[in-house]
Amino acid sequence: MPSPAQLHRQRILAARATARAAEDGDASLSGGSAYELMLAKLAEDKRVLKDIKSIEQKIAVKRQRLPEYIAWIRGVLEADQPVQDDVFATLMVWSIDTGAIDQALTMAEHLLKHDLRLPEHYQRDLPTLVVEEIAERTGLPDGGNVTVDDLLRVGALTQDRDMPDEVRAKLHRAIGLALRTISPPQALDHLQRALQLNPRLGLKTEIAKLTKQLASAT
Repeated sequence: MPSPAQLHRQRILAARATARAAEDGDASLSGGSAYELMLAKLAEDKRVLKDIKSIEQKIAVKRQRLPEYIAWIRGVLEADQPVQDDVFATLMVWSIDTGAIDQALTMAEHLLKHDLRLPEHYQRDLPTLVVEEIAERTGLPDGGNVTVDDLLRVGALTQDRDMPDEVRAKLHRAIGLALRTISPPQALDHLQRALQLNPRLGLKTEIAKLTKQLASAT
């Protein structure tokens, strides 16, 4: 783990590199010793991950390595410029993978705000990946460390973005299921919308249950 002084320097370098690229009219961070060092570090960490077969172990390694990049992430966020940074974008995905959802959404908000993209090796575009990965995490035994507020934040961030109906349906399903005990009427709206977008989600029993519950309350 880098020392506090090294992390401070990394944050400053990230902010400066991003700001300089924006001033020069560059659409992406493609050079500079600080960024090249981060790319090299990320490449080495990805090589380590490639040799690991266990998904659980891969996530453990990502969780261990992420703090080593936190200063770079903060520097990019502080600069707040429309500059493509493949290191930052990759770390946003790692943050989702490891359950650091608040950090992931802050990073995703930056990327979406500036119409930035994921590195080319990702098959899905940014909004689709964010929605699908976070919605699917709610199915994990611990709920994937995703709260109702997180899901609503995802919806707000991506409401105007194009994506497959099936992916949008996953988000509405996750929100609906999370709201069942908090706000049954809102839960029902989201579940019905999910079913409209993807009739194969198997939500009819849950919708009937909520409908009956609301009718009884009325």
